[in-house]
Amino acid sequence: MALSGGLPSSTPPIQSRNPNPSTQRKVFTINCSSDSLKASPFTEKHSIERYQRDSWVYKTQLPQPSCSCQLPSDQDFVRDYDIAMQLPELKKLLEVLREKRRNENGGERKGPGNVFLVGTGPGDPELLTVKALRVIERADLLLYDRLVSNDVLNLVGPNANLLYVGKTAGYHSRTQQEEIHELLVSFAEAGATVVRLKGGDPLVFGRGGEEMDFLQQQGIEVKVIPGITAASGIAAELGIPLTHRGVATSVRFLTGHSRKGGTDPLFVAANAADPDSTLVVYMGLSTLPSLASKLMHHGLPDNTPAAAIERGTTPQQRIVFAELKDLADEIATNQLVSPSLIIIGKVVALSPLWPHAMKETSSLIESR
Repeated sequence: MALSGGLPSSTPPIQSRNPNPSTQRKVFTINCSSDSLKASPFTEKHSIERYQRDSWVYKTQLPQPSCSCQLPSDQDFVRDYDIAMQLPELKKLLEVLREKRRNENGGERKGPGNVFLVGTGPGDPELLTVKALRVIERADLLLYDRLVSNDVLNLVGPNANLLYVGKTAGYHSRTQQEEIHELLVSFAEAGATVVRLKGGDPLVFGRGGEEMDFLQQQGIEVKVIPGITAASGIAAELGIPLTHRGVATSVRFLTGHSRKGGTDPLFVAANAADPDSTLVVYMGLSTLPSLASKLMHHGLPDNTPAAAIERGTTPQQRIVFAELKDLADEIATNQLVSPSLIIIGKVVALSPLWPHAMKETSSLIESR
């Protein structure tokens, strides 16, 4: 969905909603049209738009892709031209920025530029804050992640340089977080206004805290511009209140990743199995079977309402509703892919999209 002259209209209505009230198994999927599934709203690793956007980096090494060509695979293309190949162009840009800084200040050495850690929300560009938009429009350099939507990047000022530093499972354009740290410091020390764009909120599972801590240790001023995190943005899209009087007294954000990899989701299930809390799991597709099993083992009812949402708040959004015991199987059946968010808790049944919504909602309200 491209922008033309401003922000796009809000996400179109869901195309299919036809739960069968007679079924006893609470499983429900919502898919957008097949056409909208052909392209991702995010800066995926094969995005032609990304290479065109970053052409200032690749221009001396790579052929320029056109919309009619097919990009080579990651192993044959991107990994061969990683940061080592980009360093000459990065160094050239640094020199340009330093010279510009000297000219603007009459040859005097001034302090470093600012670094902004900016959250861009879950995907819908209309959820971007006004403050974030202002910073994006005046940046010299923007380092952006995989889950920054293409529509948000279309708002970047014409004189800014964009550099992709995203990560996804099995693929890294910058294999080390330390390399991102060094890029931020180098350009800030050259006097640039550097914006680090992150999907969602930079301080909610976005490693923004690590980057902020490193930069502050180097004497670089860091300003954080929060974004609407996926939990609140996607829950609102589905009409799920994360907390609700008499139903859920707290909400807990969990990461589905284990720091050392594997399928064990950080051993959180024992103290997370609270039927009066809402659990929101980020990056949890691969570890959900283990997490669900542990939650049920520690006392969370197996019929707890749950939902998994792929590419939430975008036109490509897909949703699976199911009871906790069935959710992992239904995700596999419907082949949901990352990025997907998982919401577990009684509040899911308050969504108008939950099958048997009227019956479930009525019983919840009566039980308060």
